[in-house]
Amino acid sequence: MHSRWPRLDGLAYGGDYNPEQWPEEVWTEDVALMREAGVTLVSVGVFSWGMLEPRPGEYEFGWLDRVLGLLHDAGIAVDLGTPTVAAPPWFLLHHPQARPVTREGLPYGNGTRQVHCPSSPAYAAASSAITRELALRYGGHPAVVMWHVNNEYGAPLGECYCETSAAAFRDWLRARYGDVATLNDRWGAAFWSQRYGHWDEIEPPRTSGTVVNPALRLDYARFSNDALLDCFIRERDILHELAPGIPVTTNFMATNCKSVDYWRWAPEVDVISNDNYLVAERSDNYLELAMSADMTRSLAGGGPWLLMEHSTSAVSWQPRNIAKRPGEMRRNSLAHVARGADGALFFQWRASRYGAEKHHSAMLPQGGTDTRIWREVVGLGAELAGLSALAGTVVESDIAILWDWESWWAQELEWRPSAALGYLDRIRAWYEASWRAGLTADFASPGADLSRYRLVIAPSLYLTTEAAAANLGAYVAGGGTLLAGCFSGIVDAWDRVHPGPYPGALRDVLGVTVEEWLPLREGERVTLTWEESAPAAVSGATVWTEAVKLAGGKPVAWYADGPAAGGPAVTRNDLGEGQAWYVSAATDQPATAALLAAVCEAAGVSAPARPAAGAAWPRDLEITRRAGPAGRFVTLINHGSDTAEILLGGRLVSVPSGEVRVIEGDTA
Repeated sequence: MHSRWPRLDGLAYGGDYNPEQWPEEVWTEDVALMREAGVTLVSVGVFSWGMLEPRPGEYEFGWLDRVLGLLHDAGIAVDLGTPTVAAPPWFLLHHPQARPVTREGLPYGNGTRQVHCPSSPAYAAASSAITRELALRYGGHPAVVMWHVNNEYGAPLGECYCETSAAAFRDWLRARYGDVATLNDRWGAAFWSQRYGHWDEIEPPRTSGTVVNPALRLDYARFSNDALLDCFIRERDILHELAPGIPVTTNFMATNCKSVDYWRWAPEVDVISNDNYLVAERSDNYLELAMSADMTRSLAGGGPWLLMEHSTSAVSWQPRNIAKRPGEMRRNSLAHVARGADGALFFQWRASRYGAEKHHSAMLPQGGTDTRIWREVVGLGAELAGLSALAGTVVESDIAILWDWESWWAQELEWRPSAALGYLDRIRAWYEASWRAGLTADFASPGADLSRYRLVIAPSLYLTTEAAAANLGAYVAGGGTLLAGCFSGIVDAWDRVHPGPYPGALRDVLGVTVEEWLPLREGERVTLTWEESAPAAVSGATVWTEAVKLAGGKPVAWYADGPAAGGPAVTRNDLGEGQAWYVSAATDQPATAALLAAVCEAAGVSAPARPAAGAAWPRDLEITRRAGPAGRFVTLINHGSDTAEILLGGRLVSVPSGEVRVIEGDTA
């Protein structure tokens, strides 16, 4: 599905190159410095629509011809962008009806990027025209090894509420439901007198005096995702037609973009690529990096993917843009490679002198080549060249974590039992526990084939379809181990509560019912114990608890206090050849780690290495494995302040603080 890899040898290295921001005499210097840094791939033209088509239908390609020629002569491949993320100012002047509108009804201003309605016919025509011209001119250019369509779909504009979008939404609903009666049934339109008699009565879920029908909100999120995907497919198809054989990508933001359902997008993209930027103030932001990389690899079906953007140091758009410390850029880049990336690219090549991102770091900083960042950039290029054998190998994973964008959308709509129970919070809690246990996690959709995993974790699955529940039941009955988190299985695809007691669609799989949700007050904590009447605490939980009743399942841990005191907190249900665990509380970090250890033991899952004799597993040590025809590689990254020691393949391996070790040939 994602095998159309660009014509590249080894691991790709480079970044986003914007020569249009610089006088032509700088280009030759850029290319020479790229060669010094070991650059093999650059993205060109992503934001150049106004320079390529300064007036409607008038094209100026001479400057791009010269840039591509310079790069090709230097042996540097090009990921050529269709510049359709940022239309020139003339576009809205000529097509004011294409201006997007907020949910509150306010038109977006210009002077930035992504100022167009995704459903606009005028935008469709203009973006198709520039894409067609680029494909005709450069489809056979020897430098172009990949097409880069648009940029970061869904950020900053995920939904548009203009009248054009409203009309397109009604067409989308007609295709989805066929008739208004079916829509009324799915949406529960009997509530609050919302029954529709005609398609024209339906409006987008604009801001109103109180809560808007959640089923309407969900379908508008699906429609908006599809509208953006249609934009990508339209350009992709033009490129496939006019430049056959050149793969097409668009840069995802795997775990950071709520508005785009990447499970729907992944099959449409030839090369999966991702942008990842650390939350600079978080001391453990390497966990977010790893989670994003694991998700991107999962979207690529386990195959190779490309890190399209990350930063050499500080970004420019966070409240405090903390610079990366010496060695941090290297650790970040190699962590992505360790988790399946066959290349590491940055935004951007040369730091800009003007515009919104002039304070964003770059491979070539404002200070030029006499800087720490430049020296680290050159060193990283040489190191990646020496790791070329990693290209084409695949990551070995241990467990799967379920991720569902539609459940995320549904869970975080208004009027839920607790606004403090966030979708990502539960995902991150269980991901962190697995990372710190030395396990590598794939992500999967609830309907995916899970049979190859001994353990599947569903941290947060509020929206669970009957098909997904049946898939999870079959997985458990076939011998798998499922761990489901609190507030899962509750509603169907239209946010309708499943009939019968909670947890609805997962009730039979988990062997429990939930009599009542018991969310906690801010700052309130409860304690969990392994034994019903003994104080053998496994730490505790915050935010959320439930009144659980056994319906075939067996208790594993109990609530020692709080509103559910004395009741089961964690249960295990034997089903067929497997077992399903239910964690009814928002467990804290120690409790989550203890529960994961217990479930892994029951499932027969263990880390690929062991702690040194008499020591605990190093808390901040990252371990991953890649394997293929070229051999097997274990990458160890020490994010901590002390030397980490582990037993790998029967021998003691030490990794100093802040260091990375790539070990070839280990069979751990």
